[in-house]
Amino acid sequence: MTDKMPHHRIEGPATAPPLLLGPSLGTSYALWDKIAPELSVTHRVIRWDLPGHGGSAPDLIRPGATVADLAELVLALADSLGVDRFAYAGVSLGGAVGLHLAVHHPERVSALAVICSSAHFNGSKPWEERAERVRREGLDPLVESADSRWFTPGFTVPRLVQDHRDADPGAYAACCDALAAFDIRGRLASITAPTLLIAGREDPATPPAHLREIADAVSGSTLVELPGASHLAPALCPTAVLTALRAHFAGVPGRGMEVRREVLGDAHVDRAQARQTPFTARFQDFISRYAWGEIWADPTLSHRERSMITLTALVAHGHYDELAMHVRAARRNGLTPEEIGAVLLQTAVYCGVPAANSAFAVAQRVLAEEDGAGG
Repeated sequence: MTDKMPHHRIEGPATAPPLLLGPSLGTSYALWDKIAPELSVTHRVIRWDLPGHGGSAPDLIRPGATVADLAELVLALADSLGVDRFAYAGVSLGGAVGLHLAVHHPERVSALAVICSSAHFNGSKPWEERAERVRREGLDPLVESADSRWFTPGFTVPRLVQDHRDADPGAYAACCDALAAFDIRGRLASITAPTLLIAGREDPATPPAHLREIADAVSGSTLVELPGASHLAPALCPTAVLTALRAHFAGVPGRGMEVRREVLGDAHVDRAQARQTPFTARFQDFISRYAWGEIWADPTLSHRERSMITLTALVAHGHYDELAMHVRAARRNGLTPEEIGAVLLQTAVYCGVPAANSAFAVAQRVLAEEDGAGG
């Protein structure tokens, strides 16, 4: 990580679908401590810190900043990690960043969850006043009221309150500037990513009406209201938030389907999907997530190299129907007929001549069909 990147933490398999988690103003990525480890079972979870919060440098942001500036930091972080398309969940200001990304960079956001946030934050004046006060007095006066703004009576998370106390006042004030200028209500209808809205019924900062406003504007979105939850719902009600996020992100296709189509082609995958029944649906999902989303998506080996390995394995086990499919895939992955023949000749030595004989027959038929189609 360079000093120009937000401080972040990565959890979960490198080949799992990426999921970025954004924090609220005054907190660090510790806001997600009770949720991120669970989400990392199925996702590559990337938590990030706002400028001047947690481990992020204050000079990542300047006075007069906008949510667009914060979104650009998130995109730069994703790019530095080789993440092109990702799911995103954010709380409060972190949720505003998610809304901006979904509106202005829809090609990057596969799914969105907005938690205790808003398409606007009650106008600019309160945030302009808060920014001016923080620049004048520092953060101590605000820290004293953190529990009442963030949690229900009698509840606190000392780590998050300490994060608030340790935040850089200048960077915090610049984040207030971003909230003051944020109003994306007129663009909500353009959001196409599957969207989940989570509201805390006891949230004084962004009451449920703010999330309902987003839900009404975003086609196909889902709204969940959590009884007893205040502004920092992931810390106060982690089980309820985790359950909602799991259900939402589990229903969004990950990298697996994309890779499956890259290797096998749209026509083959469309036929397989058309043949899918309730009986086979879980198996098809398993293939997409595990075989294609984890193994074939792993960049350690190229698709071309994986095709050669797969051809050999299929010959060894006599799976000739699958072999035909993967001969076609090998051609899509750049292998020439001569190279496919060389792979099959290798199997004659290590898998047996009869197996290789059957394999050559299958491959010759497939290559002839492809030549005929090409002609």
